[in-house]
Amino acid sequence: MALSTPTTTTTPHHHHHHLPKLFHPHSSSLSTITFPAKPTTTTHHLISHHSSSKWRTNVSFFPAFLNKSKNAESIKQELLEAIALLDRGAEASPDDQQSIEQIVRKLEAANPTKEPLKSPFLDGKWELLYTTSQSILQTKVTILVLDILTCKYFECYVRPKFLRSRVNYQAINVDTLRAQNMESFPTFNQVTADLTPVNAKKVAVQFDYFKILGLIPVKAPDTARGSLEITYLDEELRVSRGDKGNLFILKMIDPSYRVPV
Repeated sequence: MALSTPTTTTTPHHHHHHLPKLFHPHSSSLSTITFPAKPTTTTHHLISHHSSSKWRTNVSFFPAFLNKSKNAESIKQELLEAIALLDRGAEASPDDQQSIEQIVRKLEAANPTKEPLKSPFLDGKWELLYTTSQSILQTKVTILVLDILTCKYFECYVRPKFLRSRVNYQAINVDTLRAQNMESFPTFNQVTADLTPVNAKKVAVQFDYFKILGLIPVKAPDTARGSLEITYLDEELRVSRGDKGNLFILKMIDPSYRVPV
């Protein structure tokens, strides 16, 4: 709330005072209120009132801001504890997934970064902590198995844990609009992609090259595409959602990492 300082002008016969005006910032147009012409007492009263109002505003604003930050931190800790023993989501039951989804939605509501694609926090290499994507977790593959009693094949979904990537990474560079997914031992597979911003927190993803075992380049088909929306971001944690409804929770490990162009 802005307050103009009154000015007093003296003439030989009359005293004319430029009367103070109070501007109300919340109306669509500025409202002008004229006060009685008593410069000394009125001015002191208004300034005191203005100062106390400003003080009350500051007192009410900062605790609210701090509470929101503390709230986000407590939700983050709750989330990290919930996913700690789930092997990046491979061991998550449907109940676990539902519980984590509820915690994530609370965290998304406290997101401090409203435009992630404009934030320096996004750039770098992230480690995957949790996902609902079975293709990334590699917990299911299709194998044709022969039933010797019926002589028919059926599909079996199985992937031994020792054949799964131990750690998964994702890197993003906003300046070049490039992204990269990486697997660790024993597969070392990689894929790179071009990003096209859809809005301030969502990108379209067009994969361009796969690297089998991290060595053999294979051009990705034009149909290898998707999208990624960043729903929570700070300097150490990111939550994203894919176009197929999958959830991704990642932690920053190397903000200096550059994706191959």
